[in-house]
Order: sequence, then C-alpha cells, then structure tokens
Amino acid sequence: MTEIVSAHPHSYYAATAHSAPERPPLNGKASAEVCVIGGGYTGLNAALTLAEAGRRVVLLEQNMVGWGASGRNGGQLHSGQRRDQGYLETAYGKETARRLWNFSEEAKALVLGRIKRHAIDCDWQPGLIHAAHKPQFVAEEAAYAEKLSRDYGYDEIETLDRQELADTIGTDAYFGGIRDKGAGHLHPLNLALGLAKACESAGVTIHEATPAIKLTQRSIGFAVETPHGAVEAADVLLAGNGYMAGLDSDLDARVMPINNFILTTAPLSEAEANKLIPGREAIADTRFVVHYWRLTKDRRMLFGGGENYTPSFPKDIAGFVREHMLKIYPQLEKTKIDHAWGGTLAVTQTRLPRVRRLKPGLYAAAGFSGQGVSIAGFSGHVVAQAMLGDSERFDVMSELKTPRFPGGRLLRWPILVLAMSWFALRDRL
Repeated sequence: MTEIVSAHPHSYYAATAHSAPERPPLNGKASAEVCVIGGGYTGLNAALTLAEAGRRVVLLEQNMVGWGASGRNGGQLHSGQRRDQGYLETAYGKETARRLWNFSEEAKALVLGRIKRHAIDCDWQPGLIHAAHKPQFVAEEAAYAEKLSRDYGYDEIETLDRQELADTIGTDAYFGGIRDKGAGHLHPLNLALGLAKACESAGVTIHEATPAIKLTQRSIGFAVETPHGAVEAADVLLAGNGYMAGLDSDLDARVMPINNFILTTAPLSEAEANKLIPGREAIADTRFVVHYWRLTKDRRMLFGGGENYTPSFPKDIAGFVREHMLKIYPQLEKTKIDHAWGGTLAVTQTRLPRVRRLKPGLYAAAGFSGQGVSIAGFSGHVVAQAMLGDSERFDVMSELKTPRFPGGRLLRWPILVLAMSWFALRDRL
C-alpha cells in the first residue's frame, strides 16, 4: 500500500493552488449507491455526473484530491484521442473512428462546460501548437490538419511554416507545425479542486487519506475496505489510473504506470515572455517522448520533458528537465528554476484508454497515456452514464483494444524500459 500523505507534492501547481476544505478520512462504515475510488479527473467527473442525477456517491482518495496525475500534469487540453484518426480508421473502421472523434470533442466541451458552469478559476487559455521536430513531419502535420477539415469538419487548425513557427514559439529548433485554436491549456490542480467543490455542492461525500485496500463482492454490490472502515455500494468505479495497482489483476496487466517530469522557471518579464510565446499558446512536439511547454499566468516557463520507468524519480529533477529545455531555449540558461516535480501517469500498449465493466457493478477507467485532461474526465462521465442506464458511449469505448503488456508482472517493467528506450533513441536519431 502506498504511503498516505497529507499535502500535495512540491510543485508550481501546489504553490498556486486555491484553498480547499479539510476532507477527513473515512471512519467506520458508510453506504452509498456508488463508491468511486480515486479523486482525480476520472473519479471527480464520474461522481459529479452521478450526483447531478440524484445518486448517493462516496468518493475515496488515497491522498488528496488531485494528488496524482490530475494535479501534476502539463495542463494541456488536446483535440482528438491519443491516437490519430488515421490509426483509428484502420483499427476500428471509419464509423467508429468518427464516433471517437466526436467523443473527443465532447470531452473538451465537458471540461470547458464544467469550468464555466461551476465558475472554476483554473487559468484557461485557448491555443495549442504541435511542433515538428523533424523535416519529414511537417508535411504529415499539414496533411493531418487537411484530413480533419475534410473528413471531420474540424476547421480550428492552421499550418505554420518554419519561420511562422519560430516567430510563434521563440525558437528555431523546429521545422514547422500546426496551431489548434480549439485546444488550449489550464492549471490542472485548480481544475481538480474546482471539480471537487462542485461534487460536494451536488451531494458527493469525499474522504481523503483513505486508500481502498480490498474489494469484497457481496450478494448485492461490494464492500470497499479501507484501513479505518468500509463503504458498501451497489456499484464501484476504479479510477486511480497509475495508482491503482493491486485492486484488480487484469487492470494491472494492461495499464502500466510511468513517470514524467516538469519544471517552472522564475517569472519572466513581459518583454521576455513575448519573445518566447507572444500568443500564450501551449506547445507539444512530435517526439515519441514528448516535450511540452507553455507560459503560466504569471509568465513562468513551464516545461515538461523526459520520462523514467522505475518506481523512483531522478534525484535532480530540475537538472533532468532543464537539459531538455535548454536544447530548445538556450536563452534560458541563466534563468532560475523555482519548481521541479514528477508525477505518475498510466499508459496502455495501444495508448487508448481502458474503460471496462469488469463484472456486474464493477467498472474501471484508466490508461489515458498523456491525454488525461480531456479523456480521463470524459471516461469517468461515460462510466457514470452507463451506471445511469445510458451505455451508448460506454459500449464504444469498452471495445477499444488494450492488450496485456508482455512478460507478466515480473517482466513487463524491463520489457517496457527496452521498448521506450528504443523510441527515445529514435527521437534523438
């Protein structure tokens, strides 16, 4: 069982988070119609959808709301699924690919709609750029933008040649790209905290510092056991993503936790910020191990780069990420680093989410593979809809292939390290 902590890990997000009420641990027995395990985007959106429909919901969070990937990520809200529409058309056919594209648009609308409806202050800023790190990817990016316009009616993307991109992102390290005006970025922890507040206003009971350690099936429903009590519920959602190991062996075999790392600099002057990203868009590049960055509301460079595949983080996270940042922005060499942190996300082999009914009344949603700001919350919402009797979206998402990682529990880690190291080498070459 992971150690329970009572504070968010050191990060820029924790340092600028809005205040939140104390949410005491579970103490004794509780009952609900639905027990949600996990206080990130998946669990919070599921709980909110259920509570707004009149269901009694108890949400259990091992540490604090937004403590995992939902409160530590790059804050980028992308269009589409984690795999592009060409892949989805080949793997599932054009009809299903179309539905998955529509779902991704619904996912963005869900995030932005709940931000607006619940007045969540999370620094939403539209605009996201995909930067091609190799010349041959420029034509691919442009062709994909044309495909989205022609086949999916998505006209929010414009292409950027090398000079236009350099003027837009303050570096000539890339060869061209696209700007997606329908995507953007935000403060991810404040989004999670705002969703939790909305949940409680709708009647959800949230217990922090309350890990689920065992599931026991009853004649009707389940008992979710914790160190200091249990919740009895007809339905249960496993929504812990990269922190879910041990509750379901099949989920463990198909969803793999990995670590990613981010830093923020000291605040830049307005003039310095305007030389870097004058339009304040977020940027992600075409590497397999993606570099992603943006300017925060207070004009810090927030830069994410580098992964590892072990249970521990690098000793010098700031130095680890700074090396990647300076290859793109050497002009920041003398800029002070104020925050550096890591977080655990979860991937699947196909990079598509694992959304399933594991058995009657027991659901899981995990494996968002870096697309969690949009797809994690939407997956939780879709599971909640299925619990409420509308399984149309759930049925489509539950058909997405997420095969087991090879090697079983003993060998899947070293096999993943070999595979990811190869892709990282391919990025450099």
